[in-house]
Amino acid sequence: MRTNTEEVAVVTGGARGIGAATALRLARDGFAVAVCDLEEAACADTVAAIEKAGGRALAVGVDVADSDLVDAAVARIAAELGAPVVLVNNAGITRDNLLFKLTENDWDSVIAVHLRGAFLMSRAVQKYMTEARWGRIVNLSSTSALGNRGQANYSAAKAGLQGFTKTLAIELGQFGVTVNAIAPGFIATEMTATTAARMGMDFEDLKAGAARQIPVRRVGVPEDIAGAVSYLVSEDAGFVSGQVLYVAGGPQG
Repeated sequence: MRTNTEEVAVVTGGARGIGAATALRLARDGFAVAVCDLEEAACADTVAAIEKAGGRALAVGVDVADSDLVDAAVARIAAELGAPVVLVNNAGITRDNLLFKLTENDWDSVIAVHLRGAFLMSRAVQKYMTEARWGRIVNLSSTSALGNRGQANYSAAKAGLQGFTKTLAIELGQFGVTVNAIAPGFIATEMTATTAARMGMDFEDLKAGAARQIPVRRVGVPEDIAGAVSYLVSEDAGFVSGQVLYVAGGPQG
């Protein structure tokens, strides 16, 4: 069992959306939170909200696809907040297009942020977890891992994260580290709003149409995912590892 001392969580893509909601939830759960995003300044609002509520947080600018920057960022987090024992790999981008229009750069960029980024961050943080003999890694997959028109790159990356998750669970379990993935369905964020714009649709119309296809008859919000993360990083989830939790308002894969 863990002690009641404040422990350190790292959330990538923490400036907005699911990442920001997750950072706020983990702070409320008692973690000091390193809020990471491509630009440090973009993390200011999330950090301010955590601190206003009495928590402790650090804004960290890092390109998760750059190994040197990742190593430097994690070293800074350990020095300024403490040794990280929770990692939420949430950073992600979309470059949607049908296969015949998809460029090599569109492919490489999405794979780099989602898959290479999760690999580099996990590799950098795992040493603190294995030393502590306790840790939690949560990777953000997606229902798109099951296939989604116009997202060959994104779907491949999110499916890859599921295999990555299961492999790390096997490797790190002996050190008291669990590794799980969350696969969100339709979550109302800036990213899905951008998708609506790309499709030439009003965002409210897109959400309404999506909700009609979801058994619980609503789309998700970032806090839905943050709640799932909160459980998976808790002591209660210590016997849950290598799993993919679909948080999508109904059955998925």
